[in-house]
Parts: sequence; C-alpha cells; structure tokens
Amino acid sequence: MLRLLYRYHAPTTGVVKIDGVDIWSVPARKAAQTVAAVLQEQPTDFALTVREIVTLGRTPHRKGFGGSAGAQDVAIVQDALDQMGLDTFTNRQLGTLSGGERQRVMVARALAQQPRLLILDEPTNHLDIRHQLEVLALIRDLPLTIVTSLHDLNMAASVCDDVLMLQAGVPLRFGPPQDVFTAGPVSEAFNVTARQERLAPSNTNHLTFHL
Repeated sequence: MLRLLYRYHAPTTGVVKIDGVDIWSVPARKAAQTVAAVLQEQPTDFALTVREIVTLGRTPHRKGFGGSAGAQDVAIVQDALDQMGLDTFTNRQLGTLSGGERQRVMVARALAQQPRLLILDEPTNHLDIRHQLEVLALIRDLPLTIVTSLHDLNMAASVCDDVLMLQAGVPLRFGPPQDVFTAGPVSEAFNVTARQERLAPSNTNHLTFHL
C-alpha cells in the first residue's frame, strides 16, 4: 500500500490522489515535491557527509541536473538538520553513524524535499528501544501529514492520530487507535488472544497478547 503512495508500484485499478491530484498523472519530479519516502533498508556505504545527503533532498526543486545549492536550499537543509537534531553530525559520513542516527539523516533528507506527505516504511525497524523512542519522538510533532507502517501496536497507538489495521492485506478497521485497537478486532486480525490492560504510572491502555 505504501508503495502505491510513493510511486513504486502503479495501481492496477483506481487512482491515488493527494490534494485531489492523481500522483501518477504528474512528472516524477513534480511528484517528489509532494511525496517523500524513507524506506526500511538504507545504504550505509555512501561516501557523502550527512549535510551532503540531506542536501540531496533539494534535487526535485532544482532545474536541470546537478547545480549548486542556493541560499534558500542551504537554509531549508539546515532547518531539516535542526529538526532531526543532527547539527553536530553534519560533517560525518553516513557509515560512521548508528542505526538511529542514520534513520534521522534519511528523515532529514525527506524533510528537505518539503513534501506535503511523508511516507515512513517501518521507521523503527532494526533499531534498539532507545533509538526507536528517539526517532518516533522526533517525527511525531513534524508539521506535515505522515503515513507510516508500524508492527508494534502499542507504539502505533502512542504516536498515531488514526490507524488502519489490515488482515491478510485487507482493511479491517480504520480510525483513532483507541477505537481500532480493541481486544476483539486485534485478536481476530492476528489470531491471538489480545487483552487491554491499564498501565501505571502512565495510566494508559496497553495491549498484551497471548496464544
């Protein structure tokens, strides 16, 4: 489903519209000004610095190929670096960073595109618990629409405004997490016995799963 949104797979039926525009009807460069994606697997052998990688996010907004970054590009890149807390990493090469730091770089690159829609494909994949929490805390308050895939239901409930729960690829329920992630539908979707428990001291609902 995410691949339809970031133009990796074309839909066989229907259309994908963002702000009323079919994203498959516009040139790739124009679409990249609207939608940015951060994928699961990221290369680690870039011989580029963090700033250079984030600057690549400005490519859809430049005329022709290559070209140097203008003053506006530099300001936008710096803002993306600041939002992701990367200002002290700007001269580091990507391969020298931790998994969580690399993920923040890729999100910053996507932010430099200035998209209206940001796609994050399992942004916490392969990250330890601390880095998962750091990445989600940084993206949660970004001022744009984000569509992401998360397999940790409790984590999704803590950061998402609305969730879509699938069963074998078919939409099962959509809405606020507190309405979707109830014991019955979760048990049905994942073939487990799900229970809602109240956690202290946070006083929040938490799903547990049992065979």
